[in-house]
Amino acid sequence: MIPRAFINRIVILSFMALVGFSIAKAIQSQSVIGIILAVVSLGAGIYFLYLLAKANQDQEQEEAA
Repeated sequence: MIPRAFINRIVILSFMALVGFSIAKAIQSQSVIGIILAVVSLGAGIYFLYLLAKANQDQEQEEAA
């Protein structure tokens, strides 16, 4: 059975790869709206990872107390 953490990493890496691909295609087609949307999507993904790490850290601190 595949561990849950491994599946989560695959999903995150796949999302980042798709965002990178969309940025590349937007640059190739010289689409300003496409570049803006891809960068916003990348920012949202990074912010999600930040919030996830912060939530895990808070949960560990509550369990330790």
